[in-house]
Amino acid sequence: MGRYAGKKAVVTGGTAGIGLATVKALLAEGAEVLLTGRTEQHLEAARRELGPRAHVVRSDMASLADINALGTLIVEKLGQVDFVFINAGYAKLVPFEQSTEALYDQTFGVNTKGAFFTAHRLAPLVREGGSIVFTTSVADETGAPGMSLYSGSKAAVRSFVRVLAAELVPRRIRVNAVSPGFIRTPTLGVDGASKEEVAAFEKEGEHLTPMKRIGAPDEVARAALFLAFEATFTTGAELPVDGGLGQL
Repeated sequence: MGRYAGKKAVVTGGTAGIGLATVKALLAEGAEVLLTGRTEQHLEAARRELGPRAHVVRSDMASLADINALGTLIVEKLGQVDFVFINAGYAKLVPFEQSTEALYDQTFGVNTKGAFFTAHRLAPLVREGGSIVFTTSVADETGAPGMSLYSGSKAAVRSFVRVLAAELVPRRIRVNAVSPGFIRTPTLGVDGASKEEVAAFEKEGEHLTPMKRIGAPDEVARAALFLAFEATFTTGAELPVDGGLGQL
C-alpha cells in the first residue's frame, strides 16, 4: 500500500511538465487524482497514459465558469479532497516596452485571477487538515528582463499564499507554495517557444543556476508533495526548487 493510499488530490495544469510529474507520483503511491489541462492533445495523451484513478478534465483557469464547473465535478467525482495543487500557469517573455493589454490580461487572468478563484472555489472542498500548494516562480523575486508581467503575476500569488494560510488555519488547512527555477519541461514554461528558443533557454539556465544544471519536473513534484503531506508544521511558506538561483 502506497504512502498516499486513500488520499484524493486535484492538480491543475496536470497534463504536462511539473503537474504531470506530480500526478504520476500521487498515483504511484495510491492516491486518486483529478487533473486539468487545456490542450486537447495533452488531455488525450494523459488519458491514455494514466490509470483509472486519474480523472482527466478539460478546464481553463482563465474562465470563472470553468472554475465553478470544476468545483462541481470534483464534488461529484471525489467529494472532499486532501490536497489541491494550483499549478496551471502562463508565461510569455516580452520586453516591457512591447507588452500589451491583451498579454497583461492573459497572464494575470491565468496566473493571478485564475489561481485566486480556483483556491476560492476549491478551498471549501478541502477536508480539515488538508493542504493547498501553489506554483509560484523564482521570477517573483528576481528582475529578469522580459518577465515583468509574469513576475508580477507570480508575486501576487506569493502574497495570496500568506493571506490564505492565515485565513484557513482555523480549519487546519496548510497553504504553501513551491517556487521553481529553470525546469526541463517541453517549453521550459514559456508559451509558444520554438525548439531553438528552448535550447537557448536551457543553456542560459545551466549558466545562471549556481548548481550548473536545470531541474527536472519530478524534483519540483517531490517538493510539492513534501509541502502537501510531510511538512505538517509549515504554512504560508514558499519552498525554492531552483538550484540556488534565487538564493545564492
